[in-house]
Amino acid sequence: MDGQGGSSEGQAVAAELRRRLAAAPPGRLGEAVRQIVDHAFQIVATLKPTPAELDAFVQFLTDVGYATDARRQEWVLLADVFGLSDGVLCKDRPGTTPGTLPGPFYRADAPDLPLGVNLCRNGDGQPLSVTGRVTNLSGEPLAGALVEVWHANAAGRYENQDPDNQPEHNLRGRFITDAAGAFHFTTIRPGGYSLPDDGPVGQLARKLGLSLDRPAHIHFAVTAPGYRRLVTAIFDGSDPAIGRDALFAVKPELIGTIRPEGPAFTLSVALVLDRDDTPQPTQDQRG
Repeated sequence: MDGQGGSSEGQAVAAELRRRLAAAPPGRLGEAVRQIVDHAFQIVATLKPTPAELDAFVQFLTDVGYATDARRQEWVLLADVFGLSDGVLCKDRPGTTPGTLPGPFYRADAPDLPLGVNLCRNGDGQPLSVTGRVTNLSGEPLAGALVEVWHANAAGRYENQDPDNQPEHNLRGRFITDAAGAFHFTTIRPGGYSLPDDGPVGQLARKLGLSLDRPAHIHFAVTAPGYRRLVTAIFDGSDPAIGRDALFAVKPELIGTIRPEGPAFTLSVALVLDRDDTPQPTQDQRG
């Protein structure tokens, strides 16, 4: 593309690419690429970007890649800012806890911890006692479910974006529910924050006038045999940013109440899982 997407040369390239893609094996991948290509050429034909603008677009994608590492997922952030995430695209069954996006600061290597432990490893913040229960749609407790927890500190910073100021795995942990499907732990009250604008995605959002604010919340991911994995978050209903979440994740069912109790705070959480109705492979399909 030479910046004149509507030119006869641009149209010829688009037509030849479509012809080549028509030979792709049938399936969703080929269909997705064909639709992306059609829309891309349509945008080029409409906007007629200059070579400098095309170079800037490629540089933006390059910068997103450079900004991504083991501690920071800038590609996930890009998808989240524009609402392209599992939590937004998936439909929740009525009565189950709505899903949200895991966000760019999730870590799969959080430590396994006993119930009742304190997730705060440096003592900074107002103590918060969290109690929760995992059930199915019938209200039956799900014993032995894995509950992953992670959240920001009082300043709105996650441990893996703030390694110089927080201990490793601060405010993270994995728990197993008891016979009543219950779990509990102590932590500190999280703070709201703005998405980082020191990277290409945040800078783009600023230029577009998009909100980068996120109300305070605690992430939960729950896994239980026979049920769909739930990734969700419970938001602090008193946070002033509750109506302008940058990642479109706040739903009425996910707004929690953090109550004062003496010098500390309490939060009660109810997580309802949906059965996994995905057909299981037959013996022949397993090989």
